[in-house]
Amino acid sequence: MTVVPKNIFSYVPRKVKRAGAAPFLPMSKKEMDILGWDACDIIIVSGDAYIDHPSFGASIIGRVLEAQGFRVGIIAQPDWKSAADFRSLGKPRLYFGVTSGNMDSMVNRYTADRKIRSDDAYTPGGVAGKRPDRALLVYAQRAKEAYPGIPVVIGSIEASLRRLAHYDYWSDTVRRSVLPDSKADILVYGNAERAIVELSHRMAAGEKIGSIRDIRGTAFMVPHGWVPSEDWTEVDSSHLDTPGPVKKHPNPYYPEQEACGALAKQQAAGAAGQSVRESRISLRLKANSRSVVRLPSFEQVRDDPVLYAHASRVMHLESNPGNARALVQAHGERDVWINPPPLPLTMEEMDGVYGLPYARAPHPAYGKARIPACEMIRFSVNIMRGCFGGCTFCSITEHEGRIIQSRSEPSILREIEEIRDHVEGFTGVISDLGGPSANMYRLGCKNEKAQQVCRRLSCVYPEICKNLDTDHSKLISLYRKARALPGIKKILIGSGVRYDLAVRSPEYIRELATYHVGGLLKIAPEHTEPNVLSKMMKPGIGTYDEFRKLFDKYSKEAGKEQYLVPYFIAAHPGATDEDMLNLALWLKRNHFRPDQVQTFMPTPMALASTMYHTGKNPLEPVSADSETVETARKGQVRRLHKAFLRYHDPENWQLLREWLRRHGRSDLIGNGPDQLVPAWKSAPVSVKNRFSGPAKPVKQKTEYPERSSRVSPRPKQGDGRKGQFAGGASYRKGVAVRSGRR
Repeated sequence: MTVVPKNIFSYVPRKVKRAGAAPFLPMSKKEMDILGWDACDIIIVSGDAYIDHPSFGASIIGRVLEAQGFRVGIIAQPDWKSAADFRSLGKPRLYFGVTSGNMDSMVNRYTADRKIRSDDAYTPGGVAGKRPDRALLVYAQRAKEAYPGIPVVIGSIEASLRRLAHYDYWSDTVRRSVLPDSKADILVYGNAERAIVELSHRMAAGEKIGSIRDIRGTAFMVPHGWVPSEDWTEVDSSHLDTPGPVKKHPNPYYPEQEACGALAKQQAAGAAGQSVRESRISLRLKANSRSVVRLPSFEQVRDDPVLYAHASRVMHLESNPGNARALVQAHGERDVWINPPPLPLTMEEMDGVYGLPYARAPHPAYGKARIPACEMIRFSVNIMRGCFGGCTFCSITEHEGRIIQSRSEPSILREIEEIRDHVEGFTGVISDLGGPSANMYRLGCKNEKAQQVCRRLSCVYPEICKNLDTDHSKLISLYRKARALPGIKKILIGSGVRYDLAVRSPEYIRELATYHVGGLLKIAPEHTEPNVLSKMMKPGIGTYDEFRKLFDKYSKEAGKEQYLVPYFIAAHPGATDEDMLNLALWLKRNHFRPDQVQTFMPTPMALASTMYHTGKNPLEPVSADSETVETARKGQVRRLHKAFLRYHDPENWQLLREWLRRHGRSDLIGNGPDQLVPAWKSAPVSVKNRFSGPAKPVKQKTEYPERSSRVSPRPKQGDGRKGQFAGGASYRKGVAVRSGRR
């Protein structure tokens, strides 16, 4: 049963008393007066500075609503200590739209060690402290205080990933959904253009927000046991995936023959059999559209780790827009009701969203203040959304979905020309054509019917699905046309390359290495050990080696000295001390000396966070006696795992020596090429380039070398190190722009 959504640009725009778009959405009454507005229809409150650029969710939503004829104002980084700033634009006619910004506010404010950060990339001057902890809750409550009775709509990644009861790393507790805590009237999750446009038009037509309960991609509070109509069926989640004794479970959603990738087998049975099967699927999908899955209550998942892991597993299995059911979870005497995920935008709609008249600059109110996040994306172009990788530590799939939404070539090329002609400071170098991944542009399922019933958590793990189109020819064509534009000197690829896909297209790797790498290319194998990679849902290290060989080959053919910059995660669930030791030895054998290391940070809703909190593996049916996932939770163990990745740092040598001696691996202490750390008093230490090449002797004190300090060479400016910039704000592994790739 295919659902065809209404095009978001097909609504009749509301009539307003001005023509054209505002240079910037107003941030003050004075700007409203210049535009001739007596009031705003919608006021967006954001935890980020206002940068009118399609890399920022608040700007995208604001411009999309403006194109619908709504008057939209922005309150950016308000003083939350009172409601005064929330009254600065007056009372909105329709609602406040509240977002904490492009990052979860707790991720933005705290490190993986729970230490407060000293800067904020989304604030003028990079100044920290301009937003509160749990900004979404605070802003929503202040908006309610400013104008009681005005509806509050919450969105952004903080809302998306906290829409259900969730583990919160910073308090080390399971917290309630943000809906009851924020007192918001409705929550929109994911890239919310489709939901927010429909919601706004219906409210403008006079519908009360409390009666709007049928929009996909929304969540709201209802009385316990509420259903939209009598023909709805409630299904207990334990009937789908029973938390019980470990045994081989049948597919709890569809018979095995209806799983993704089995359509070819059915076709062999003949047209009549296929017709019967398609009718069965259609009836099942129709039934799903009138079914709601009841998850264990907040109180249950708070108190029982097994039920928490079970609920997390069921929620992720109900994430395909083609077959997902509504979810409901009790919070006390009321329920949080979550409608199925939003339907992906079409290419035409994506072109429309990114073709709106963004100023591509910070609001003039900031003067000449530098906003680091803006600097990172000034000359980049977002070509797609979504990710079908399903990495357990990553939140992109949970927020943007696994179905890739791509823009057309003409739309992308027009944006490059817009940057070339109008963005101040452009020197001819586009810093990135990418998105959550560099090379998923226009990739997807080759079989629409298979995609509709598929419940795989990843299209590429444990192996690449045979129904997945891995043809990179459209992306290669885009690269060639982009670099042929007049005035364009270089097109760099700054987004991470999914190397298991790239090896399916050697021509893509050739194109990449020959024309689009500025000396360094970031790549994310994340680990080397199969046990850990299986908990990440990442391919084996052999696939990375295959990519590296092709990359080196084509770089050499192009006459270029280029290097891969691999990224790894310390202390990921499933990683033992021995796993980290093996990774450290691999790094040394391959002459890598990482100077950017990410310690695993459990972020709301991620499957790896479930492993961290519960010690259970939600990738398989969960029970009290199911697989236990070993996890580094104590600070000392997490520091040790990070030290293994930075084995070359003298500050870590003593910690590593102690562990090696305690575990009978003193053979790895010494100055030999096969040893990990030098002895207490060592000979002069050679510093080896962290990418490749021969060791070069350096002058260094021989006594107490662990007290010395040296920094391995850092990539030069322009290597494409920047953060996730997908519209609507994604974060990968818990960190967005800050870490340069996560």
